[in-house]
Amino acid sequence: MPNFRAFTSASLPRRFVLAITASLALWAQAAHAADTIQVTASFSILGDLVRAVGGERVRVNTLVGPDQDAHTFEPKPSDAKTLLGSQMLVTNGLDFEPWASKLAKSAGYKGALVVTSQGVKARPHDPHAWQNPANVVLYVGNIAAGLSKLDPSGKVSYQSNAEAYVKELQALDSWAEAQFASIPVAQRKVITSHDAFGYFADRYQITFLAPQGMNTDVEPSAKQVAQLISQIKREKIRAVFVENMSSPKLVAQLSQDAGAKVGAKLYADALSAPGQPGATYLQMMRHNVTQLAAGMKLN
Repeated sequence: MPNFRAFTSASLPRRFVLAITASLALWAQAAHAADTIQVTASFSILGDLVRAVGGERVRVNTLVGPDQDAHTFEPKPSDAKTLLGSQMLVTNGLDFEPWASKLAKSAGYKGALVVTSQGVKARPHDPHAWQNPANVVLYVGNIAAGLSKLDPSGKVSYQSNAEAYVKELQALDSWAEAQFASIPVAQRKVITSHDAFGYFADRYQITFLAPQGMNTDVEPSAKQVAQLISQIKREKIRAVFVENMSSPKLVAQLSQDAGAKVGAKLYADALSAPGQPGATYLQMMRHNVTQLAAGMKLN
């Protein structure tokens, strides 16, 4: 009878040890990938929030990417494929992205759905609730609840991540209040591309004037533009800004005709590309607050 002996790494040729090690690594990666929750977020800001709550347990695909306009977005066949490969769809709601529900229906999507704005006290016809950090606390809670329902074994992780992020949101809110505190309320007036800052305005007592209204695909009339120019001149407003996902031409015209200089780019409905000032929600908000405070001090 053959005399078998136990094999150890020392008794095996080096190439076999390397092959076995590589195979084990690939197996571990595959096992991790199989456990990862596939999530599709409607636009970049929500994608960032899902990553913050989900951590390593989720893989996030975003339909409307950085610097892109969700108002005018038109889904492609590849977006339907992305959605069908997901276990969860995360949307804003409040009629911000009506194309998302149409995409899900046409694609035959049967996975989970999280509407992040659930529970928000909505402003009439204004879907941009994330512009108030207090509302994002609700967003994060809704995301954590949705992920926990889909992946109960990760509940502790999701709740822990959400609680840590809420502390960052609270710190952001306190810091923002401090930045505006030295500016008289009567001086807190800003011109932006479209009316995306209503929740921000309510929270920090700022008046935002916008030629395009809530939706970027609706052009203002010549009369509306003329009225806005008159107001800028009359109230001596110098805080004029464009947004990263909007055409700068209209605001440039306003500032030229009214004699005001266009300030730095703001991030309203979309994050910036990586490495730019608005690459995450927290970075986006801090950038916007800093620029707005500096602009309003010139009024």
